[in-house]
Amino acid sequence: MSEVSHINSEDKPILLSFFHADYKSTESLDSGCDSGVQFVPQDPEMTSMKMEDCCQTLELNVNIKDEDEEEEIGTSVYHGDHVKTVSSSRDQKQEDHEAEMSHQCPHCEENFTNISTLQVHLKVHTGDKSYYCSDCGKSFTTSRNLTVHHRVHTGEKPYSCSDCGESFSQQSTLKTHQRIHTGEKPYSCSDCGERFAQQGSLISHQRMHTGERPYACFDCGKCFSQQSTLKSHQRIHTGEKPYSCSDCGKRFKTSHVLTVHQRVHTGEKPYYCSQCGKSFTTSSYLLVHQRVHTGEKPYSCSDCGKSFSKQGNLKTHQRIHTGEKPYSCSCCGKSFSKQDHLRSHQRIHTGEKPFSCSDCRESFSELGNLKRHQQIHTGVKPYNCSDCGKGFYQLGNLKSHQRIHTGVKPYNCSDCGKGFYQLGNFKSHQQRHTGEKDCHSYIDGAVCLN
Repeated sequence: MSEVSHINSEDKPILLSFFHADYKSTESLDSGCDSGVQFVPQDPEMTSMKMEDCCQTLELNVNIKDEDEEEEIGTSVYHGDHVKTVSSSRDQKQEDHEAEMSHQCPHCEENFTNISTLQVHLKVHTGDKSYYCSDCGKSFTTSRNLTVHHRVHTGEKPYSCSDCGESFSQQSTLKTHQRIHTGEKPYSCSDCGERFAQQGSLISHQRMHTGERPYACFDCGKCFSQQSTLKSHQRIHTGEKPYSCSDCGKRFKTSHVLTVHQRVHTGEKPYYCSQCGKSFTTSSYLLVHQRVHTGEKPYSCSDCGKSFSKQGNLKTHQRIHTGEKPYSCSCCGKSFSKQDHLRSHQRIHTGEKPFSCSDCRESFSELGNLKRHQQIHTGVKPYNCSDCGKGFYQLGNLKSHQRIHTGVKPYNCSDCGKGFYQLGNFKSHQQRHTGEKDCHSYIDGAVCLN
């Protein structure tokens, strides 16, 4: 009776009330019970005896454990000549959990714990966006998404970084930002192992391996791996330049180009060369500069095999083979393969000589001509012949001189076959055959008739 004594007197009426069924008809013991136990109408005296026997049976079979260690309590009832367990708390918990997850989406079969969550989810399939922004008219599926969107108009940024103080309009954006300080990169590429702080960055990166470019331009059909790159590209067609410089008013297609431009005004050069200390406004300029130290020339001409450190230099060089001269003078129509050659040429028409010698005040139309002139004052002849030691102010003059030692005469007259070491001498000779006596001036290799 020590175990029975644990049953409170208050609990006994609850156990007894379990049997107070309606004896006018046959009913199941409990809607939550699947035992199939039923009560059959009996004589009142027999009923009293049975209930008394049942209470004794319950007292003999109920084993109440310590409440902290209790996992399940069997509820036993008298049925005929044996005792049967109706249900247990563990089974009931399982049934409750299944009932909680009983709200299933008819479109994708995803389960939800409550009907309200399911209703919000269904809007993904139906496209229902019943929450509208009063400022711009944009619609949203939930009021929370609308509240977050409103911060675009109000400028509210309630989430601040405890490390650097930067503020954000969304908590998720703050969490992503904090990975800059923690160095956490939870997203890993299964192909190359590279890790990323943002899932979106990983998805974009994986397209390098798959070659996928899901974003296509409707105007020209060009495809891109990122939607942001497509948007920037589309501004080529629309001419839109939404980013404006507050200092000079110049407008740009992307915020990145604006940021780089603003360094012209601020003088900021955040990228430093570790070998010589020279600084640059962009990381790409630094990368190109570092090839001076490494000697790397990754761009090769498919026609002659000549290599270049800059892609722009390769494109300019290829015009030698193609004969393309895309830069034309508006005054005389003369064309040039390089833009700086056109600018130098245009100074013939304008008479502009922006480069002045600090020693004699003589002016020049080109910076290269000024530098060569200054060597007269300094007496420096940086280019020396390895055969005879003679010095020269210009590299071109040294190369022409070296042909005296090698005997190479690359310029040959088509009329008489005579060869020449220098181009100038060759042209002067040709005038004897043609009878021309025009004076020529040479600008960066381009001949301009005066």
